[in-house]
Amino acid sequence: MTPSFNWWAKETHRGTPVVVKMENPNNWSMVELEGPSEYDFLMPNDNNVSNMSPYKREKVRNKNAKQLTWVLLLKAHKAAGCLTSIASALFSLAAVVHRRVAAGRTDTTENPAVKNRFYTCINIFLWLSFILLGFELTAYFKGWHFNAPDLQLQYLYSLDFHTFANPLAVKSVFDSFYSKWVLIRVEYLAPPLQFLANACIVLFLIQSVDRLVLCLGCFWVKMKKIKPVAKHGAMDLESGDGTGYYPMVLVQIPMCNEKEVYQQSIGAVCCLEWPKSRLLIQILDDSDDPTTQTLINEEVRKWQKEGANIIYRHRVIREGYKAGNLKSAMNCSYVKDYEFVAIFDADFQPMPDFLKRTVPYFKDNEDIGLVQARWSFVNKDENLLTRLQHINLAFHFEVEQQVNSIFLNFFGFNGTAGVWRIKALEESGGWLERTTVEDMDIAVRAHLHGWKFIFLNDVECQCELPESYEAYRKQQHRWHSGPMQLFRLCLPSIIKSKISIWKKGNLIFLFFLLRKLILPFYSFTLFCIILPMTMFIPEATLPSWVVCYIPATMSFLNILPAPKSFPFIVPYLLFENTMSVTKFNAMVSGLFQLGSAYEWVVTKKSGRSSEGDLALLAEEKLKHKWEVTKKSGRSSEGDLTSLVEGKPKHQRGVSVPDLEELREEIKEKEKKASRKKKHNRIYTKELALAFLLLTASVRSLLSAQGIHFYFLLFQGISFLLVGLDLIGEQVD
Repeated sequence: MTPSFNWWAKETHRGTPVVVKMENPNNWSMVELEGPSEYDFLMPNDNNVSNMSPYKREKVRNKNAKQLTWVLLLKAHKAAGCLTSIASALFSLAAVVHRRVAAGRTDTTENPAVKNRFYTCINIFLWLSFILLGFELTAYFKGWHFNAPDLQLQYLYSLDFHTFANPLAVKSVFDSFYSKWVLIRVEYLAPPLQFLANACIVLFLIQSVDRLVLCLGCFWVKMKKIKPVAKHGAMDLESGDGTGYYPMVLVQIPMCNEKEVYQQSIGAVCCLEWPKSRLLIQILDDSDDPTTQTLINEEVRKWQKEGANIIYRHRVIREGYKAGNLKSAMNCSYVKDYEFVAIFDADFQPMPDFLKRTVPYFKDNEDIGLVQARWSFVNKDENLLTRLQHINLAFHFEVEQQVNSIFLNFFGFNGTAGVWRIKALEESGGWLERTTVEDMDIAVRAHLHGWKFIFLNDVECQCELPESYEAYRKQQHRWHSGPMQLFRLCLPSIIKSKISIWKKGNLIFLFFLLRKLILPFYSFTLFCIILPMTMFIPEATLPSWVVCYIPATMSFLNILPAPKSFPFIVPYLLFENTMSVTKFNAMVSGLFQLGSAYEWVVTKKSGRSSEGDLALLAEEKLKHKWEVTKKSGRSSEGDLTSLVEGKPKHQRGVSVPDLEELREEIKEKEKKASRKKKHNRIYTKELALAFLLLTASVRSLLSAQGIHFYFLLFQGISFLLVGLDLIGEQVD
């Protein structure tokens, strides 16, 4: 009995026929998706096919053959296009590498001896990985596919015996050699590597728990709306009743060859709303460029003519960098008349009410030594590098600083945008030049003397982020080598201090060891050395949750204080691991007192915000002058309009800066900057690690390790982009 065609029967489809319109190989489109006919479901051995007429059978075969041909052509065209794109990208990358190498500029800013030792170690791992990759590729094509779960040691021993019996067999010699390599891996290399990996995983988990606790603390602060409360409310400077809290305040701006930003910082502090008789501004210039000295001095004189109580100080002997500069200024005889000192770096621009919102927290709080304001950034959206920095610093202020301030009354001073009680500085020993993190040094010593700190998350001070990788790298080297120097110096003092045991534990284990030493150590060791090595020694393994899930969760927590940066969560994770090589190198330099630990390079500023800020500050200054003259009865509304428009009326005792002249000066500077020839550097350590990770990703691909492969691939690309200086702005 011939079986009939069943409509309800489950059929096996071999594909869906399509109708394709192709005018030429480079311009094709899929016009129609044709529904399958009953003939398309017939199998070649079906009786229905044999019962068809010869004409219909031939028609079905021709139709399927033509459609298959068009589909194969489309797939071939797509593959060719993909290969073309990949080839184009590789040629572009090769051209970039050639230009970088031809330029001959490398990262030679660190101590050469330290750099060479570290670079040599990375090179050893790199060349070893190349050799192992060639070895593994040969074994792969010979049919060896050994991962940790698939090892058959008995087969290896028998193969080794067979090779010994027949030494002339080329294939057996290689197989014997590879089997011995596998046995060496199993017995000698995998155990210590796995032990180191497990130790780093434990450190990773401890640091992740610390990060989680900080985030929970921040959530609690937000939920309960906990914030410092000043015992004295807002002050009215114009009341004239003499009841306001106006202590003597000294404002210091240390700077060194920073002609791009000096104008807006000086203009900002000169517009601070505080009685002139109770405010003194010190411009502490360490510039060794005579032109910069002249420009800053002239700017100070201009504001002196406007009535600002401001002086210019320049050191002849420049010792101790910023700490030496501040120490020299505090030794002036008139400092004894002042109770508080506010410190701003050259690129910081405090709002006019900055002192009104910070100084009141000292009133009736004799144990408060520091009030720190939060930073905000005028160029956080300038490029990818500044966006990634903003994520890090937003977490630092929103979570770390705020939580430590609320629950511990201690955090590391940020070196700027803070107000110190001068008595706290003096009792703690003043500024010391023994490390490159003088701000953290004075904060730790003040904490050991019992002083408390307050962080104000709602008081912001504008500043500028480094826009080039060169500047950011130097900044991070200083920020991570200094704490290790300080830890060596402060450890005896911490142990001998009279503070409580849990505060000592917080300083030693959390503040220094966990966040300043362990974090860069495991980031570099685990993800840049151990992970690629486990690809060539698969008997030592890293779980997927260590490679992917935990880092992704920590990155998500880091990005919560800056929710608008969520699209950059993957670049942020990759870039943080990329920066681990710089942070690890700096940490080792500081811990062992190597030469590069004492380097101090002023972070390069661009001064992008100068034009708008200068105009705004000048307008605020003019409005303030108008308020004063209005009370004296010598001003009118027309005078204010003319002042703001930059066309002041000549009045007795009123001198106004020329806004047009300032704008023209800024535009001329921008034109000159645009004409400067810029270049990129080659960062050898980052490039070496890029090739190491990419080599390991190829080995991971052979083992079909999905998450490990993608992580190594993208992390290697990240190192490659940074090594070729393709992130951030170019430098002069």
